[in-house]
Amino acid sequence: MRTKSIKKNKINVVTLGCSKNVYDSEVLMGQLQANGKEVVHEDKGNIVVINTCGFIDNAKEESVNTILDFVQKKEEGAVDKVFVTGCLSERYKPDLQKEIPSVDQYFGTTELPGLLKVLGADYKHELIGERLTTTPKNYAYLKIAEGCDRPCSFCAIPLMRGKHKSTPIEEIIIEAQKLAAKGVKELILIAQDLTYYGLDIYKKRNLAELLRALVKVEGVEWIRLHYAFPTGFPMDVLEVMRNEPKVCNYLDIPLQHISDSILKSMKRGTTQVKTTKLIHDFRAAVPDMAIRTTLIVGYPGETEEDYQNLKSWVEEMRFERLGCFAYSHEENTTAYELDDDVPQEVKQQRANEIMELQSQISWELNQEKIGREYKVVIDRKEGEHFVGRTEFDSPDVDNEVLIDASKFYLKTGDFTRVKVISAEDYDLYAEPIK
Repeated sequence: MRTKSIKKNKINVVTLGCSKNVYDSEVLMGQLQANGKEVVHEDKGNIVVINTCGFIDNAKEESVNTILDFVQKKEEGAVDKVFVTGCLSERYKPDLQKEIPSVDQYFGTTELPGLLKVLGADYKHELIGERLTTTPKNYAYLKIAEGCDRPCSFCAIPLMRGKHKSTPIEEIIIEAQKLAAKGVKELILIAQDLTYYGLDIYKKRNLAELLRALVKVEGVEWIRLHYAFPTGFPMDVLEVMRNEPKVCNYLDIPLQHISDSILKSMKRGTTQVKTTKLIHDFRAAVPDMAIRTTLIVGYPGETEEDYQNLKSWVEEMRFERLGCFAYSHEENTTAYELDDDVPQEVKQQRANEIMELQSQISWELNQEKIGREYKVVIDRKEGEHFVGRTEFDSPDVDNEVLIDASKFYLKTGDFTRVKVISAEDYDLYAEPIK
């Protein structure tokens, strides 16, 4: 027998995957709230909307398990309805409908109006920039484009997100102003590809012009760049970064590999020589820039020689921030036609070795910071420490600055100047400067 639901028509939005999904959930929640709906994020509600990720095997597995968990809650009477949206649903809707029919309805990444309709809400076009943010109050993600036109062989994003579509500068500025009015001080610019921004609507790469407009938004202190593509990077962005204090000296630029044969098979449109020159050019233009990259090991055909070349290159380049992932063989990508010939244990071993190497590099770079002063934003209090970040660190993925909460009182969301007193591989310990 069904038990009575917790509270009628309280919508719980559950977010899986990347920052782009976080943004999409926030837009959905903003629309629901504007329609007078009671909405929560990852809390209790009798109607559940799961915003899924479908990027690689681990993410797909987490999404499926989350769907199954809520379907079971529905069968037990703990929730009334379960809806699924996002990348997994976009990519595998027919399969999901067949395998997990208890879900009330599945929606793709572009079907927000349809999802709102079944939730008893209307899509309001006038709500430019209206979102219910789920991040700490001091920072927010700002999506400047959707989709991707790149042909990368290993990537399923174009299947799930479609072709690249830039958001006009004036709309982005309205959204930034609304975020700043709510107390947001750091904007993290996201897209599948920042490098391509503006080509579709302005017929030129226009990221630098967007940044020049964003720095004029009052209340915003930091602007951070995520997910740039190396080929065709607009170098005028570096001039803005160097000259505008609000633009963090930070760039997230996934490079994926460095062996020429692997880069060619990946359809990355670059070479080891070109990529190495690009990184040197970045550092020449903005000497204290922190560069974050991500790499893939175990791609089809990756030989021991290819891997050793990559490892040596990581050692040589000494990236400030780096993540490494084992290759995931994804259906309907061009790499799926290749033989996935690197054993899983070898993939994982290679990924672990790269991350061990990076841990040592990060430790060495952090030792150089001892005694230096930095501007830090305080994100939260955790245990015995206030946890902050420098302009060289993005939330959740990079280094953190830990300040002893028994000795000092700091306010979440505030900026403060600190002096680093000790350092580990991914943590800095610091004291505020009086």
